[in-house]
Formats: sequence, C-alpha cells, structure tokens
Amino acid sequence: MYEEVLNKMRRYCAYQERCHEEVRTKILSMKVYGDTLERVMDALIQEDFLNEERFAIAYAGGKFRMKKWGRLKILRELQLRKISTYCINKAMKEITDEAYEKTLKQLIRQARKSYSTYNTFEQNHKVSKYLIAKGYEPALVWQYLGKDDH
Repeated sequence: MYEEVLNKMRRYCAYQERCHEEVRTKILSMKVYGDTLERVMDALIQEDFLNEERFAIAYAGGKFRMKKWGRLKILRELQLRKISTYCINKAMKEITDEAYEKTLKQLIRQARKSYSTYNTFEQNHKVSKYLIAKGYEPALVWQYLGKDDH
C-alpha cells in the first residue's frame, strides 16, 4: 500500500510543482490516513518531489507572467494553500518592480481600449475595478490611472 501510494504521488508531483496541502488532499482522497500518509509525505519531501519554496516561486511567477495577476491576489492564493510566510516572501521577491509596473501599464492600456465608449470618469472606474479584482493594489492602480503616458 505504502509503495503504491508513494509511486502515484511521485508521478503526481513530477508532473508539476505541488504544495504540501494539495498533495495531502490527494492522498486523503485515496483513503490513506495516519502513519502511511505521513510516511509518504516525508518521503516526497526527502526525495525533493515536494518543496514548498520552489512551489511558491513557480506559482507566483507563473500566475504573474501568464495570467497577469497582481501581488495581492498571488499572496492571497498562496496563503489559502497554507504556504509559510518565509516562502511567500521569497516568491514575491521574484516579481520585480519594473516588470510589475510594465505589466500594470500594459493592462491599463488594454482595459482602456475595452472601455473606450465610456467617458473618462466611468472608464477609470471600470478599469480600476478590473485591475483591483486581478489583485493589483488600489493605490498603485489609481496612481497609474492618473498618468496619461500609457
């Protein structure tokens, strides 16, 4: 039983980076509990199939680059996955201020085109709502919306 579950979890973790919580939930869904579950988790960590820091960095970088999420949404999602504060801080440092600013400006330009039929006030309101929902800091969004160099 232990070897079978361990091999399944090795394949599961090799496919993509996983957090501890995700793997634990998967093992529990296989009706594996207690000592066996803990032994599988320990083995995966020892064999470096599971690494919370590596997961956090990959997750934050991926969500920022691919989905253009803001720092607040990434932070919230990592916390929901019970990632440690240390790993979250390490992951957030991977998103440079320059890349973040560039992405925010790009999103503002794209969103303004989508809402071009509205007056400036309504347009700014809709764009800000969209960006804040994507996890960008409200103060930063309004700071860039106020500039006309997009």
